[in-house]
Amino acid sequence: MSVPFRIGYGFDLHQWAEGRRLVLGGVEIPHEQGLLGHSDADALTHAIIDALLGALALGDIGKHFPDTDPQYKGCDSLDLLRSTMKMISARGYQVGNIDCTIVAERPKMAPHIPLMREKLAALLNVTIDEISIKATRTEHVLFEPEKGLLAMATALLYTN
Repeated sequence: MSVPFRIGYGFDLHQWAEGRRLVLGGVEIPHEQGLLGHSDADALTHAIIDALLGALALGDIGKHFPDTDPQYKGCDSLDLLRSTMKMISARGYQVGNIDCTIVAERPKMAPHIPLMREKLAALLNVTIDEISIKATRTEHVLFEPEKGLLAMATALLYTN
């Protein structure tokens, strides 16, 4: 018997890299560096994918979309999220809401958050009010911000 609600948590961290685009939540953000990764290194979308997969105990992003598989080299992480949503739907669940936090000293995220929310809401088949994205800085307490960016996400899934 499946339970009507499932909650998952996701976390992703990527280091800064020269010559890469910065993509978060499917939105390209102007910045002098991007994030290093096998795909487009969209840490926010990766954290959401891990939260969704975790809610149904399906493993993590690396299990389903391994960085050793050449088909994912440079891929758009929103495509990975679409595939994840098919797994969720196939099990009879849908997204209730997503809550995310981006941790980075720079660049400023606030101007880009509305478009991130819009893109993710459309893909996750929810209203924009079900997608929360916040951004904060570490104030140099937790890690050296010049080294990378991290994203965290919580997902609530439900079934009828």
